[in-house]
Amino acid sequence: MTTLSAAGQPTDHGPALHLAAATTPTDAPIASPTRPSVSLVIPVRNEARNVGWVLEQIAHDIDEIILVDGDSTDVTLITARHARPDIRVIPQQGPGKGSALRTGFLAATGDIIVMMDADGSMSPQEIRHYLHFLNNGYDFVKGSRFISGGGSLDITPFRGLGNWFLLTVFNTAYHAHLTDLCYGYCAFHRRYLDHLRLTATGFEIEAEMTVRAMQAGLRIAEVPSLELPRRTGTSNLHAIRDGIRVLRTVLRHHRTGLTGHLYQAARNAAKRPTVPAAATA
Repeated sequence: MTTLSAAGQPTDHGPALHLAAATTPTDAPIASPTRPSVSLVIPVRNEARNVGWVLEQIAHDIDEIILVDGDSTDVTLITARHARPDIRVIPQQGPGKGSALRTGFLAATGDIIVMMDADGSMSPQEIRHYLHFLNNGYDFVKGSRFISGGGSLDITPFRGLGNWFLLTVFNTAYHAHLTDLCYGYCAFHRRYLDHLRLTATGFEIEAEMTVRAMQAGLRIAEVPSLELPRRTGTSNLHAIRDGIRVLRTVLRHHRTGLTGHLYQAARNAAKRPTVPAAATA
């Protein structure tokens, strides 16, 4: 895997994963006569107080913005269309963030698909980092809050511990060297969408995308990303419930089946009554 040091020099760790240093060039213009077209997919549900700010930060060289609406009951769509009259709004098919993203991916027409949240926690200015690496030989680029240049002003100690545990399980199972797993700022070439074979319906889709990208042999890069606090409102993320879904996804999809068997054994064991110590003597 080859990673990039802080000085931008490659270090050999085997195939598959590439880490981008904080010195990722950002001043080169993205647009050119031959550049790939870009679709930005944003799932949204009742984000009227956030979505306008997000859309106003998006550069006009993004070719297509797809807002996937999960039956918003506030003025989210009116606000969105006022901020970006060129936006495409499509109804979400199925419940959950995973269903929303899969709906948007299927509707996207760009050569490159970028996904981000509508709550203001992800800076649209960072999109150029992802495009830089996709335009220079990489297939799947994901943000990391835990490499030089990244960070989080939102993650709690409990969620941080959970992310570390899930990341450790993933890296061990897939012989990887990722630094962040449960973060939904990603971009990839649309031609690989069928190879990702996404089925997740909830927040676990972020982990499923990474698992599938690893299994498909895609060249993966991580770029530094700063996670900001949600501007207003309350997140739909439930740390324990969604953490279990992520763990299930990581283990179930392991190609050898070993971790899948371990997951099934643990699940079955959890359904059995505890045997008193005296009974096993």
